[in-house]
Amino acid sequence: MSDDPAQGRGSGDEALRETLVASEVVRRGRLLEFRVDTVELSDGTHSSRDIVVHPGGVCVVAIDREEQVLLVRQWRHAIGRALLEIPAGTLDRDASGAIEDHAGAAVRELAEETGSIAGTWRYLGAFYTTPGFTSELMHLYLATDLAPAADHHGPDEDERLELVRLPFADAVAMVERGEIDDAKSQVGLLRVASLLANEDRS
Repeated sequence: MSDDPAQGRGSGDEALRETLVASEVVRRGRLLEFRVDTVELSDGTHSSRDIVVHPGGVCVVAIDREEQVLLVRQWRHAIGRALLEIPAGTLDRDASGAIEDHAGAAVRELAEETGSIAGTWRYLGAFYTTPGFTSELMHLYLATDLAPAADHHGPDEDERLELVRLPFADAVAMVERGEIDDAKSQVGLLRVASLLANEDRS
């Protein structure tokens, strides 16, 4: 499966293209870069775009042998409340600036946030989280055959997480009722639900 969602571009995209005219980096952090781009539209007019350059991320739908899905509840400062989410994280950069492999990042995030390892991994593709202002590309994995991680070190120092186990069907129902309102978790849970339903029918 390709991890490039751009393969779905339409044939008329050239008429929609915005051409970069100028770019100003406002702030550069350890992982993110914030910049203001000036672009030229197809009719020749100019416009401004606020952009967050993101290294990408991973998210994991982890289902144990009892068909329970592992979720985490954590505080999200930007919205002022806690959210129930699937395990996820940002891809790290090394000293040279190279971005880590997303498969390895998925293994790391599952262990850090849930204390689990998976015997079976399936890559389910990637999606852009908020393409209106950020380049973040989120890679989705299904992890099964779970077991406790022998060298579990816990989440990052600035993360406070509560591990929640729910029957997978209940978590999907919560998405459908609007009770899980984190986008990556909605995408991941519904994608896996569709996958498993199709496999049951085949």
